[in-house]
Amino acid sequence: MKATKVGALMVDSVITAQHGTPFKEVVRTLGEHRISGLPVIDEDDKVIGVLSETDLMLHQARRPEPDSTLGTLTARLRRLSRRVRQTAAKSRALTAGGVMSTPAVTVHADDTVNVAARLMAEHRIERLPVVDDEDRLVGIVTRRDLLQVFLRTDEEIRRDVEREVFVNTLWLAPQLIEAAVSNGVVNLTGRMERRSDIPVALDMTRRVDGVVDVVDHLSYRIDDRHLQPAGQAPRGLNDDWLRRL
Repeated sequence: MKATKVGALMVDSVITAQHGTPFKEVVRTLGEHRISGLPVIDEDDKVIGVLSETDLMLHQARRPEPDSTLGTLTARLRRLSRRVRQTAAKSRALTAGGVMSTPAVTVHADDTVNVAARLMAEHRIERLPVVDDEDRLVGIVTRRDLLQVFLRTDEEIRRDVEREVFVNTLWLAPQLIEAAVSNGVVNLTGRMERRSDIPVALDMTRRVDGVVDVVDHLSYRIDDRHLQPAGQAPRGLNDDWLRRL
């Protein structure tokens, strides 16, 4: 079972800036191309940072330095804060290199959509530069790009779940398991051979492109919870194997 890779969804024509690109030119570029952010690259096309409208707004939100005569402990602590110092530096920057966020969070074309989506959620970002093995920019993928996998029809999802998960991977007869899909939600009904196979089947179903959620109505013939040696996964499956799907 093959999950969709980032390379299949990315845009390979990328609008970029360089470290020395002037602030106003960056703003003009975003406006002309109607984008909300872009990667910053060096002379070797390696990604050195990412610049977003949020970074640019720090320049507009620049505040005057506090009066030196009011050197309270709170003000001194704020100036010592790394985050405050970084924000202050960005607010005074005149080039893309001074405003950009670093280090850049990136993905590779061979990474799965799930990996990209998890990175976006963890870092609260809307785009990911796609790089090669030498960290050179080859494309960019956005949240909107990733959402394309959810445009698959319920019939396409049902067919993949029944064939790829239960027949081709778990080696079950097609009539044993029914996958009813409505708006991307998969309802699984049928009887598995072993109880320990159920969580494996549910996890693999969630990884199918376009699946929004999985509802478990599966039963089992044998309760093998006390039959397996400690730490042994059914049919040689383990968490590391599942992560590579």
